[in-house]
Amino acid sequence: MPSKLRIGLWLYRRAENLLALMLGTMFLAFLLQVLFRYVLNLPVGWTNELSSILWIWIVLFGAAFVVHEEEEIRFDLLYASAGSRARRIMFLLSAAALLFLYGYSFPAVLDYVTFMKVEKSSYLKLRFDWVFSIYIVFVLAVIARYIWLSWKALTGRNVDAFDPPKAGSGV
Repeated sequence: MPSKLRIGLWLYRRAENLLALMLGTMFLAFLLQVLFRYVLNLPVGWTNELSSILWIWIVLFGAAFVVHEEEEIRFDLLYASAGSRARRIMFLLSAAALLFLYGYSFPAVLDYVTFMKVEKSSYLKLRFDWVFSIYIVFVLAVIARYIWLSWKALTGRNVDAFDPPKAGSGV
């Protein structure tokens, strides 16, 4: 196995590990919330806040670094029935729209997220620029991914036959 592939696989596994750690922490916070509220009759807010923040991070971090393109859920009835050339064109049009929208909105999003350093969360007192910084990472990862996938589509390296059961089931 080439060195680059080994490093990439190692990084992917660490991203999965981090995602699992975040999910485990969120589940533990949920259990603590149930314990404090219903067993001890002592409602606390920090568990709900932690769960909400972790949910944002799990979704965006997972979409940026763990979920593969073919594992994303899509309505692909037209795409599945099209030929290889038409699928390539549909993909390139969709990728161009996505790249334009994310690229166009990125300066405003970056400005807003960095502005949020003036606000803190209610219970954990986490600065909102840190909380929402994962969105910046997500956007950059999506832009990089779609530039790479578009390059593959333009150079004809993604001409694999479309497999609807595989694409639809996430396996």
